[in-house]
Amino acid sequence: MPGPLTLGQIAARLGGRVVGDPNTTVRQVGSLEQAGAGEITFLSNAKHKAKLAETRASAVVLAPESEGLTALPRIVSDAPYLYFARLSQLFNPLTVQPEGVHPSAVVSPTARLGARVSIGAGCVIGDEVSIGDDSCLYPRVVVYPRCSLGRRAIVHSGAVIGADGFGLAQDEAGRWVKIPQIGAVRIGDDVEIGANTTIDRGAIDDTVIEEGVKLDNQIQIGHNVRVGAHTAMAGFAGVAGSADIGRHCTIGAASVILGHLSIADHVHVSAATVISRSIRKPGTYTGMFPFDDHESWTRNTALIRRLADLAERLRALERKEKKNG
Repeated sequence: MPGPLTLGQIAARLGGRVVGDPNTTVRQVGSLEQAGAGEITFLSNAKHKAKLAETRASAVVLAPESEGLTALPRIVSDAPYLYFARLSQLFNPLTVQPEGVHPSAVVSPTARLGARVSIGAGCVIGDEVSIGDDSCLYPRVVVYPRCSLGRRAIVHSGAVIGADGFGLAQDEAGRWVKIPQIGAVRIGDDVEIGANTTIDRGAIDDTVIEEGVKLDNQIQIGHNVRVGAHTAMAGFAGVAGSADIGRHCTIGAASVILGHLSIADHVHVSAATVISRSIRKPGTYTGMFPFDDHESWTRNTALIRRLADLAERLRALERKEKKNG
């Protein structure tokens, strides 16, 4: 961890405008509620200004429109949350495993590892796998044969890349016949994959995760999916086979995207939403049904099921009124 820094030194490295004493020294970041002396916090939304008034932090990062909400020494930034992320990295450099292959890892002799790659304990790297420079695979990651990871990949424990997709056909007797999954998984540069996330190999063509994608823990990506560059997906999201997700999208926790759909660039899916048709335009999409006590929820759900019938009855009444009028 670097030593304490003054606000002036921080601004010299990260930008921003210092208001108040530039020699104010901070040694770590903290939350509005828990930060104390020697720590710097942030305000990204003015609705938390009451917490700002009560904070014990030595300094704060905030937006120009919030500059007057405190007399604390402060750094003014147009994007305080992003600034705080970079500031946190400054005080807490990202840690990676030591370079090299752990003795307990199994790496195929036909795998190609780039420079400064770290392969953790218990990892299994299959035949003809390619892993780019400066990548880090934490313990117990499995990469199936012929898959590729770009440079600076971070793959957390328990992730499985390239297992078979769910490809099955039913015969005349109703028995399932497995379809060989002969594609692979191609992952771009600067991708992070969370713990216990699974990415299936393609049935024929490859499953593709483009550069800069961030996948949270416990996500399922089906076969032949494409996830566009710089898209971020939160935990428990599930993407069925052959879905095509655009660039710069965000997919909320526990969301489901059905197979063979297309999602445009810059689409934001709220948590627990089921996407059942393609989305052609950027924007935010939400499909949650609010929870309630069980009796109310059951009653409201029953009403929703009757909406089509009620709408038809209303149209009939309108036609009758128009005819009589």
